[in-house]
Amino acid sequence: MSKKIRVGLIFGGRSGEHEVSVASARSVFNALDKNRYEVILIGIDQEGRWLLPESRQLLEQNNTPMTTKVAHSDEAFGLVPYPNQQQLVPIQAHTSKAIPHLDVILPILHGTYGEDGTVQGLLELAQIPYVGSGVLGSALGMDKEVSRKLMSLAGIPTVPTLALRKHEFTADKKAATAKILKQFQIPFFIKPANAGSSVGVHKVKSADQLLAALEDAFQFDVKVLVEKAVAARELECAILGNENPKASIVGEIIPHHEFYSYEAKYLDENGASLQIPALDVSPEIAEKVRNWAIEAFRVLECRGLARVDFFLDRVTGELFLNEINTIPGFTKISMYPKLWEASGLSYADLLDELIRLAIDNFKQRSALKTSI
Repeated sequence: MSKKIRVGLIFGGRSGEHEVSVASARSVFNALDKNRYEVILIGIDQEGRWLLPESRQLLEQNNTPMTTKVAHSDEAFGLVPYPNQQQLVPIQAHTSKAIPHLDVILPILHGTYGEDGTVQGLLELAQIPYVGSGVLGSALGMDKEVSRKLMSLAGIPTVPTLALRKHEFTADKKAATAKILKQFQIPFFIKPANAGSSVGVHKVKSADQLLAALEDAFQFDVKVLVEKAVAARELECAILGNENPKASIVGEIIPHHEFYSYEAKYLDENGASLQIPALDVSPEIAEKVRNWAIEAFRVLECRGLARVDFFLDRVTGELFLNEINTIPGFTKISMYPKLWEASGLSYADLLDELIRLAIDNFKQRSALKTSI
């Protein structure tokens, strides 16, 4: 019998999407074939402490994201930022936990300090294979302003957007709001430039709502986007691969709220419906979604996986690329695995393929010279 692959499953983290990450990790843990993998849980609490919880602590928690957190512990660990046989070391000398060598890391971390290239940089220094995009691809995917600029240069249409920095807003709130109201017709959206799961997102439907929306969004990022509201259908496509990425069939999110808010995604069981495949989408539009999704994946230097989200204008028929998510939600009912399931790849097989891609990419990069 071949040796099991030892997988470090990282989840939680210091972001507004902490609870969503834990819910995703629970699904991933349950789906990984325990005859093939030895899974080591690495939970990051909301203070940023790396912990090694028991599997029962993850499995016994309530499935509702808002009540699901990585429990605090005094036995914290640190990842050694260089190649080392013992990769995770105890910060407290009194701990008795054994920490085995990891073959690959599965970072199921959504949002800041996980999806933005920070953890990926640490894993690069530690020389551990990991699933998903590297430092650059993760950072580009996270920053909606920069990613949209790059996609526009590649000829992929994006929603008209204005970026506002916190120091500009703080210096003269009246001038900042006046600039926005001059440039954008109500309604429009306010959202943090570097966040996901619709955290801090507001649909501004009157001028007197703008200031409060900006102040809330600036609690989550120092850069906020003002985005044209498009009366649109929300289409999504899943990407899988490294050098030769493949696209899934196209699905549609049908929000039952005014837009696909955090509440609609995670708190309201009837907040949205997933339609896979998307109905009443022409073959031409579906093919354009798939082609642009692959092109965006390449332009932003992504690898492994991504979910690419589009707006299809109900009035004009225009297609816009909204954003790319390099670590999309990974519960069994999340769009990314559901799209691949509908495309013929089961949840468990999808995880197998992601781990294979991570190890292959690591081998390729490890063969490069680092000195002359």
